[in-house]
Order: sequence, then structure tokens, then C-alpha cells
Amino acid sequence: PMMNQNQPTILQRPFVSFDESSQLHPVLARVYAARNIEVLEEINTGLDSLLAPDTLTGLDVAVTRLEKALHNQERICVVGDFDADGATSTALMVTVLTATGFQKVNYLVPNRFDYGYGLTPEIVTVAAADKPDLIITVDNGISSIEGVKAANDLGISVIITDHHLPAEELPAADAIVNPNQTGNTFASKNLAGVGVAFYVMLGLRARLRETGWFSEQGITEPKLVDVLDLVALGTVADVVPLDKNNRILVQQGLARIRAGHCRPGIQALIEISKRSQQRLVATDLGFCLGPRLNAAGRLEDMSIGIECLLATDLSRARQLAVDLDSLNRERREIETGMQAEALASIDALGLDEASLPLGLCLYQPDWHQGVIGILASRIKERFHRPVIAFANNGDHELKGSARSISGLHIRDVLDAVASKQPGLLTKFGGHAMAAGLTIDADKFEAFKLAFDQQVQLQLNGRQPEHSLETDGELSAVDLELELAELLRYAGPWGQQFPEPLFDGQFRVVNSRLVGEKHLKLTVVPCDGDQSVDAIAFNQGEHHPLETGAELRLVYRLDSNEFRGICSLQLVVEYLEVLS
Repeated sequence: PMMNQNQPTILQRPFVSFDESSQLHPVLARVYAARNIEVLEEINTGLDSLLAPDTLTGLDVAVTRLEKALHNQERICVVGDFDADGATSTALMVTVLTATGFQKVNYLVPNRFDYGYGLTPEIVTVAAADKPDLIITVDNGISSIEGVKAANDLGISVIITDHHLPAEELPAADAIVNPNQTGNTFASKNLAGVGVAFYVMLGLRARLRETGWFSEQGITEPKLVDVLDLVALGTVADVVPLDKNNRILVQQGLARIRAGHCRPGIQALIEISKRSQQRLVATDLGFCLGPRLNAAGRLEDMSIGIECLLATDLSRARQLAVDLDSLNRERREIETGMQAEALASIDALGLDEASLPLGLCLYQPDWHQGVIGILASRIKERFHRPVIAFANNGDHELKGSARSISGLHIRDVLDAVASKQPGLLTKFGGHAMAAGLTIDADKFEAFKLAFDQQVQLQLNGRQPEHSLETDGELSAVDLELELAELLRYAGPWGQQFPEPLFDGQFRVVNSRLVGEKHLKLTVVPCDGDQSVDAIAFNQGEHHPLETGAELRLVYRLDSNEFRGICSLQLVVEYLEVLS
């Protein structure tokens, strides 16, 4: 992670007391308590604790329509999205529908450069060439009013499965399944698109089981645990909050992957990422597999990623994973160049950090449309404020990708700008932390001003606080491999269920530079005498550190595997030289 040069405020997470009788390691009990978990049942990630599908609004209607399509062997077209959530959702839907007995299932993912996001009228025209009877959207569709109308006008039915926030007007689809629909009583609003697709397939299998379809047709009932590897990958990659229900889905998927029960495409992505399949954790899905999958949708066409996930043979999956890996390397190079340009343009303003706009808008005519989302993320991390990066979309339009900070709902900000200045935004949609938008090229300056004003209004003109929340200090006796391993698998950790972070004071035994920009350290805790290895990524500017120097470290307790042997390592998120 990029670290700001400015010193963050380090805060200890407050925590309630944990169930004393739990017999958990006291550090783990403290970590859970700081995440508002008070009883063991809340960390139960067994499938028996998964929320039942029946309270998901629209599910019953969707299942009835799918059942009719199955009996009539209608032609199905699954329309996905060009990110990892869209790819996993598409692969899941195609896999399960085919296993259920549908004989004519294909998929279509809009190329982001030609069609943009969602079920647009243009994508319906492309889909119509295959003469589908039914379009099923995954991870998109909730705002596709025109697209659904275009499909209906051609006599094509539409089922929408999505998790994005709905506007007041909904498309006239045959069925809509979205946990964020008004009046929905489903207890988790945080399902990713792949989670919604999984629940729709759960509902369909239950109905077909009830009506005796599988025995009647002589079809082996599909085991939906077999697609939990896809659910885990899409859920983590889409950075949705890991509430209890999502933690169950992710943990169950991870457990299957570690046990060797995953599809060839995921195995191939693990291999090319040089991860250990037996030790895979949620962060590997988010930082290693997800970006390789996303690279296809960012630079070329997401069908490469979907084909990798659908591959039934490992050698084919490996070929596609190699393609994804090289696309990801190319994406990194493009991103590095764009980041340098963005930082130069901010420097050119000649302002200190406190004087920068609270809402930052950045644009260069030659920026790559597929990479602006990552760029916005990086600049947000660097300056701790919401950022929108824009690229040229042709047709005198700019496409923007927005990333927010906690406490500022970015889609609501865009909604407020659109309400106050109708016509300023052509279209927008998204979540609390990320959104996409389109504006006319000549309205960039006006939008930049309006966005900053709205952010200022929502933040009451206050500078967003740059803070690091930790789980407090660890005593020297807790700096052990056993606790590192315990914490590693005690998650899954992720969005709104953060990986444990500790802070403490250490003395330097030695330090050296590795890979030109990373700092490798051996340190001793100030209250102990046992030395421990540490690595501070991207913090080479602190080199050299004098032997005996006192440091304040904010770190994760990690077990580093090298040639099959695990050893304790601190992964340093923040480093401050005290003396």
C-alpha cells in the first residue's frame, strides 16, 4: 500500500468485552471484540449459518420465470459486467444453468470501450443476433431502463440480478433480484453480484428439487458448493463489506480451494500468481487473482477471464491465465505512467496538501479508460480524499471513475450534484465507496467545481482525517509464529472486517534495501530481547536506518513461507523513526 508522507494519527480500535468462556487466544478475542463481535456464533462460518434465500425480494418470480424457460428449453443469454465480480457471476450462472439442464446458454459481456457498462440498447442489439428468448443480467441491470425496454420491444424477456443501488425508477423486467431494492427484508444488503447470482441459483435448485425435475430428467442435481470458489473470488475482488453472510461465502469458498476442490481456472490463476493453494487467504483473492482477472476487462475483453473460469481442462486454463498475467503486467505499466502524470499535475497546482480541493478531479486526454479506476484509488490513498479520474470516451464525452473515503457516500455526492445542476452529468451509478459517471467534455471544469463544493458540504469543510486504526500493542511474548498462523486463518479479513494491525516500539538490529524500494529489517521489541524479521514495502526512503534506532511500527503479524518453511515476519504498514 502507498503511504502518505504526512504522519497519520494512530488510533486504537475501541472494543467491547468478548465472551469470556470462549477459550479463544486473548489477542484473537480482542481483535474480534474490536470488530463488534461479542459471541462465538457471530464468527461461525459454517454453511448452516448462511441466510436463507426466501426473503430475497423477487427471487420467487425469477425462479418461476427460469422454471418456465427450462421446460420450454428457451435460449438464454447471460449479460455480465467487465470486472471480476461480473466475470465470476457470468461463469457461475452459465455453469449452474447448464448443469440444471438448460441446453442453449451463452453469455455476452459488453466491451467497456465500445458499449460502456450494463444492459444498454446497443448490447441488446448485439445479443439479439443470437435470438435469445431470455436475457439474464448479472452484476448489472438495475439502472438499465432503456436496455430492458429495447429487449422487451424485440420480444425478449429480462431477469435482472444485481447488487448496485437502485434509482427511484426501475426497469420493466420480468423479475428483479437485488438485496438493495426498497422493502427487501433480506438481512444482508452487502452481497456482491456473484452472491446474488448464487442465491438465484440456490432458489432455482430448491424449486426443481421440489418438483422432481432432476429425478424425472435423470440429471444429477448440481452441487452448489462447487461454485463457492467463484463466489469467494468475486465477493473479495468487488470489495463489498464482509458482513457475516459474506464471510461465510468467502470462507467456504477458500476452504474448498485450499482442499484442492476448485475449478481449473482458479487453480491456474493461483499458480501464475505464485501463491500457495493450501495457504490461500482472502487477501490473495483480492490482490493477486482479482487484478489478473480485472486486467482483461480493463485492457481488452473480459471474455478471456470468463473463458479461463469456465475452462474444464487445466492446460487450457493455464494458457488463458498466462494471457491474463501479461495483460496485468501491461496494466501496471500504464498505471505507473498515469500515476506519475497525475502527481505532476497536482504538484503543478503549487498547493500544500491542506489547500488541495477536498474533492479531487483529474483528467488527461490520453489516459486509458480501463485504468482510471485504479488511478483514482491510488491518488485517494495518497491524499486521503475522494478522487475522480477521467478519460476521453470519444463522442465529446469523458468517462469518470470515482473512489471515496470512509464516511463519504460517493454515489450520494454524485446524486446531489445531478439534482442541483441537471444536465451536468450524463449518467452515473455505483456504491458508497466507488462509482462511475459520464459527462460532456466541455463540462469538466464546471463539474470539477460542483464536485468539490458538494464534497466540502458533506465533510463540513473539514480535512478528511488520515488515521490508521490498530488493535493496540502486542507484548514481546505474542510475537510468535503460532499467533501469526492463528490470525491468518481467523478471518476472512477484508472490507469492513479489517485484517488485524498492531503498533509498537522496536529497536533496529539491521536493515537493508531489497528490490530497490522495499526495506528489510531485523528488529527487537523495546520490551523484549527476541529479534524478529520485518518488511516495509515501498518504504525504501527510510534506508539506511542506524543500528539501535528506535522505531514506531504499525504492522501485521504474518507468517512468511519460503521453500515450504514458515517463519514469523512483521509486514510494516507505517514506520516512524523515534530516535
